[in-house]
Amino acid sequence: MSFLEIFLIGLGLSMDCFAVSVSCGICGRLAWKDVLKVSAFFGIFQGLMPLIGWLIGSSFQLLIQAYDHWLAFGILGFIGLRMVSQFFVHEEKRKRIDIRKISVLLTLSVATSIDALATGISFGFIRVNILEAALVITGVTFMVSLVGSRLGAKSTFIPARWAELLGGLVLIMIGTKILLNHLGIL
Repeated sequence: MSFLEIFLIGLGLSMDCFAVSVSCGICGRLAWKDVLKVSAFFGIFQGLMPLIGWLIGSSFQLLIQAYDHWLAFGILGFIGLRMVSQFFVHEEKRKRIDIRKISVLLTLSVATSIDALATGISFGFIRVNILEAALVITGVTFMVSLVGSRLGAKSTFIPARWAELLGGLVLIMIGTKILLNHLGIL
């Protein structure tokens, strides 16, 4: 898997964090130390979860090697579709939270990184440098969360739900590319 593909996966996975960061930035002015803390938590969790998922996925690689591309397609497609479906959730159903509370931050960090865990499982079935992937995903998520928090604080012109829609579509496209490559179509 190329660096660009890993970067795009990191970008897609980080859209949940971007959406949460923008929302929190809009809802309440966060101090720089809070923005850095939120971004670090999101980045670290997004980077650790693929490692955990990769360990799980690589343990089963020999058992399902013939179907690994379908599994990667299914996992990335499912995550992408779930993110796309969130686009259609009405704003009044989205709750405002105080992300500065450590319990809220931990909960959000885990919740937004479940997608990364599932992606890590799919990494166990395809050829990927997991340490590089984890570092890239961590860095991308940190930067995306940082930018999202600051943009949210500055204005409300970026709807967080559009970022989630875009991230979901990117994951679906990457899953489709993996499938088409393994089927010899691309």
